[in-house]
Amino acid sequence: MPTVNQLVRKGRKSPKAKVKTPALRGAPQKRGVCTRVYTTTPKKPNSALRKVARVKLTNQMEVGAYIPGEGHNLQEHSIVLIRGGRVKDLPGVRYHIVRGTLDASGVTGRKQSRSKYGTKSK
Repeated sequence: MPTVNQLVRKGRKSPKAKVKTPALRGAPQKRGVCTRVYTTTPKKPNSALRKVARVKLTNQMEVGAYIPGEGHNLQEHSIVLIRGGRVKDLPGVRYHIVRGTLDASGVTGRKQSRSKYGTKSK
C-alpha cells in the first residue's frame, strides 16, 4: 500500500478501459475484402451452421465477421462493410457485416426489422 506522501506525489491511476472493437480503430464502420467465407458451429448448448467471413480490412487487419440474416451472396473477394457487435456463441467473432451495402445484398423477403438487414420496403 502506498504512503500518503507517495499518493501526494504520484496519485492513483485509473485503469484504461479495454476497447472491444480494436480493428475499427474508433470508426463506426470499416471496409474490407472477404478472404474466406465459411460456416462454423457455435459453442456448447447451441447447435447450428453460422455463416462467417474472414475479412481483410483497409487498415491491413484481418478479422472474423458474422453474416446476419437468411442467405447471402458473399464469396471470396467480395467488398463488405463491417460494424462492431460480437456473436456470443462464436469465439473470436467480434464484428458484423452490414447487409445491403457494397457487395453484400440485403435479405430477400424480409418484412420486419428491415433496416438491420438492408431490405427496401415495397
